Amino acid sequence: QVQLVESGGGLVQPGGSLRLSCAASGSIFSINIMGWYRQAPGKQRELVAIITRGTTTNYADSVKGRFTISSDHAKNTVYLQMTSLKPEDTAVYYCNVVASGARIYWGQGTPVTVSS
Repeated sequence: QVQLVESGGGLVQPGGSLRLSCAASGSIFSINIMGWYRQAPGKQRELVAIITRGTTTNYADSVKGRFTISSDHAKNTVYLQMTSLKPEDTAVYYCNVVASGARIYWGQGTPVTVSS
């Protein structure tokens, strides 16, 4: 049984910041990639950022320069620091983990609302 527990979402004004966290626990071995996706109302889920075990990162163009992904592999935890938030960043943010054997796990999602 593998669990991904997300935290840090909420309501923030435009221009504000939030930090999301996701901790993986359970029978999970050799995480290769950790990342964040988001899904806005009426839209498909999209990649926000990913980080490999070797700390290579990749970001969606829409968040480059504003969001920073980091990880602590010893704790099986991934973070997403979000700054200069815009209303279009409003979405449910999902943690994603790709482990050995191409096993994929998803968190339950944490909502982020950017509004004045």
